Amino acid sequence: MTKEPVAVVGIGQTKHTAARRDVSIAGLVREAAVRALDDAQLGWADIDAVVIGKAPDFFEGVMMPELYLADALGAVGKPMLRVHTAGSVGGSTALVASGLIAARVHRTVLTLAFEKQSESNAMWGLSLPIPFQQPLLAGAGGFFAPHVRAYMRRTGAPSGIGALVAYKDRRNALRNPYAHLHEHDLTLERVRSSPMLWDPIRYSETCPSSDGACAMVLTDRAGADRAPYPPAWMHGGAMRSEPTLFAGKDFVSPRAGRDCAADVYRQAGITDPRREIDAVEMYVPFSWYEPMWLENLGFADEGAGWKLTESGVTEIDGELPVNPSGGVLSTNPIGASGMLRFAEAALQVRGRAGEHQVDGARKALGHAYGGGSQFFSMWVVADTPPES
Repeated sequence: MTKEPVAVVGIGQTKHTAARRDVSIAGLVREAAVRALDDAQLGWADIDAVVIGKAPDFFEGVMMPELYLADALGAVGKPMLRVHTAGSVGGSTALVASGLIAARVHRTVLTLAFEKQSESNAMWGLSLPIPFQQPLLAGAGGFFAPHVRAYMRRTGAPSGIGALVAYKDRRNALRNPYAHLHEHDLTLERVRSSPMLWDPIRYSETCPSSDGACAMVLTDRAGADRAPYPPAWMHGGAMRSEPTLFAGKDFVSPRAGRDCAADVYRQAGITDPRREIDAVEMYVPFSWYEPMWLENLGFADEGAGWKLTESGVTEIDGELPVNPSGGVLSTNPIGASGMLRFAEAALQVRGRAGEHQVDGARKALGHAYGGGSQFFSMWVVADTPPES
């Protein structure tokens, strides 16, 4: 039996800020869900199941929050699934939801991811002591900075590449009304002169800490035919994982990331991603990960990712726009950040991305990673259904 085609017919997100003190967690997720339903012109009764994801529970200190969020998400009496794969969870949550439709278990599913970081301290929450290892005591940046330095040594990338990425994404965010950071007075020189946090990562090359949520309504072919706006069709999706630490692990270009991308491209019939994909929403919490992931995802040869960034290929009007929404560098509700990448890719091919719309975008990649570069989830969406 062939899989049921999966379509994105509704997308909603909150305005992302440092602290949404006007709403509880339930109010936050409800806001995104209602916007997704409104976009699809559906009601709560049209939803067959809910799939929710977020980062570790200790970020807010609410254990199994999905139980108390069932009311807010219209899930009373309906199946509700919780997904967790660290920072990639938003992407993997969408993939679990899509799998329910592809397998014809449900016809229409609401999927949602969130984080309310203002009610926690993720920086120190990510600095847990690990037995028999030197303590990092510096959050995620302290873990990833050595991998960035390894990339620079391996490729000979100039030290200013990270600043170019951050300046690009923050400028793109000015086009996105939902983005957390709107730095109208930002200049490239200000990025370059911002304080050094974890050499070589500067303050302006890091993601913010955001409150926010993202929701999507996924449905089958019949549901897509009734949608009021053009849907985004899923052409391929995959998850891969590997241990955090093992002998021979390549932190610069993890095997799980390469394998995940290869699987998605195979499903989507893509043989030349650089030429066949029109826009990329890539999980870049620290600016140097743009050139690193360009190589890991097959958009550039090994050692050449930074050259695409430097030459302007990844600008919103370049040959391969990366993070036209502003990306994780501009908005980072950790549990939702991956779903935002997936949703923004879908907005592009639906032609509904507003001022950050990429002209002529017909096929887009959404990408998320998490943990110690060990969890990966990706999907390719397009403006036409996949061939059966």
